[in-house]
Amino acid sequence: MHGIWREGNDVELLPEASRFLPAMFEAIEQARDSILIELYLMESGRLASALIDALVRAAERGVAVLLLLDGYGAMGLAGHDRERLQAGGVALRFFNPLGLHSLARNLTRDHRKLVVVDGRVAFTGGFGAVDEFLDAWYEVAVRIEGPVVADWVRLFCRLWDSPLTRGEGAAGLVHGLATAARPAAGYRGMRGRAVWGQGYRYQAIRHSLHGRVSTARHRLWLCTPYFVPTLTLRRRLVRAARRGVDVRLLLPGERHDHPGVRYAGQRFYGRLLKAGVRIFEFQPTFIHAKVSLADDWVSLGSCNFDHWSLHWNLEANQEVEDRRFAGEVAALFERHYAASREIEPAAWARRSLWQRAREWLFGTLDGVLTRLR
Repeated sequence: MHGIWREGNDVELLPEASRFLPAMFEAIEQARDSILIELYLMESGRLASALIDALVRAAERGVAVLLLLDGYGAMGLAGHDRERLQAGGVALRFFNPLGLHSLARNLTRDHRKLVVVDGRVAFTGGFGAVDEFLDAWYEVAVRIEGPVVADWVRLFCRLWDSPLTRGEGAAGLVHGLATAARPAAGYRGMRGRAVWGQGYRYQAIRHSLHGRVSTARHRLWLCTPYFVPTLTLRRRLVRAARRGVDVRLLLPGERHDHPGVRYAGQRFYGRLLKAGVRIFEFQPTFIHAKVSLADDWVSLGSCNFDHWSLHWNLEANQEVEDRRFAGEVAALFERHYAASREIEPAAWARRSLWQRAREWLFGTLDGVLTRLR
């Protein structure tokens, strides 16, 4: 159940909101049959209003529009925006609203990010419908065509009718959508698969990442906004570096939406640097992208390298095995390394007592949360 590898796909890399937002809105405007959207974050603001406008226009011209939001991540979506969606004919549902049930259930969130139009073109990445993605956060997405889109449709449909999903409308519609995507001629021939994670029940993303880290031969470049890796992943990164693999981490710098998470992850820098791992902190803005590159394999989507993503959340990534696409991703990494500050081992060893204290404090808090899971 790791997701089936499909041949004959076209996956286009779309770095920065200035590229992926226009591409997604264009696809939505051109929709004729169905629009499926699954998001963790959606908050009232400029981007959410523009998306609502586009979805209502689609519904008015007869498109089946299904919007699935996380019950916690969408708490910032105002009541008037929810009413506008439903009054405009958009089927709106929420995954696992917070309630007086088990802590484990409240902690399980739908962190996936997905847009599928007419069952033929899909978008995934780390995006959400919040204004930070317009100008404050750096993000990367992909546009997908080909046989693998049907797997993204099926993934959406299973959650739409899940017992943990609450909402009105379109209860039976998804069963017809599951087979909407069909192979078509003209794709670039990329090998790809949709891979997902469902908390403790099923974590194919984690298993896939661990396997690639362990078998990488030449390069292993990872970008994540929340670097609080498990002990298993840290050990695998160290072993990869020690066997001669070019291991690099692209992480946020001081511009961070959760600085405590950054400090908690920095407590691992010393051992990683000692093993030969190179660490780059991105300077221009907060980098929210989640991208893994191991030789000619790429994984891009919603999954962070923290305990939350790897143990609790529902996550989904697009994996691609293709030398051309890997080359494009590698070139993107190189541009970002040039805009980053590399952490030098000698300088890190001389860091201030105040920096060490923050690492200890937030690392201790992270350790407590980890033991509670």
